[in-house]
Amino acid sequence: MADSDDVPEKGMNAWGQAISAVALAAALAIGIWVIAKTDAAGSSAEPKPATCSGGEAEKGAKAGEAAGQVTGAQLCGVLNRRDLADLLGTPTEIAKSASGSGSSVKTAGGREISTPSARVEFETYTVTLEGTYDGHPVADTAGLFGDPQERRTFLGRRAVLYSDRTINIRFRLDGSDSSSAPGVPARVLSVAQDEKDRGGSFELTLWRSDGAVPDDTVLFQVAETVLPSIPGWGPAE
Repeated sequence: MADSDDVPEKGMNAWGQAISAVALAAALAIGIWVIAKTDAAGSSAEPKPATCSGGEAEKGAKAGEAAGQVTGAQLCGVLNRRDLADLLGTPTEIAKSASGSGSSVKTAGGREISTPSARVEFETYTVTLEGTYDGHPVADTAGLFGDPQERRTFLGRRAVLYSDRTINIRFRLDGSDSSSAPGVPARVLSVAQDEKDRGGSFELTLWRSDGAVPDDTVLFQVAETVLPSIPGWGPAE
């Protein structure tokens, strides 16, 4: 004869399993709801503009500052403005990348010239800002540009407006078969670092991703706002 105690025990196990199944299903449903809500919130959130990178670790930054020169990090902070897209005439676009560099070039005589720079890239435009501490007045270096240039005064300083081209570089991951070719047209505004044009310049360069020639009006609009924000920019002593 079967023990009558076996029946209630099996019944309790069945109820327990049923309750556990319901609890598990509820937990899964809540988990899926939380994940879906998080994804929805993430997708509805507006993308954040790029922040400056690279400039903090640039080589020789402290030495440059001690010599009264700006750094790539400082130029990036100046160029990567909240209203830069508005100045470019593309207010709905958000900066995809922003960086600063403390680069330099060495002359044939072994002299090293500091050329800190910054770059901010949007969907339509890319803008760069570079300082050149070569000691040469803009008035003397204007004739070195290969393309036709226009000498002018900008913000009370000597300046040169000219055309250039970006460089399109292609390479494989293993470093082999690298090649370079002319890229898209760019417009460059080179302005003296001080009102007396005692040497050195700041260059603002603008080009479009679609290959069209940038409008000088846009270039001047950006320059008028950005250049006076460079540390040390002000009337000559």
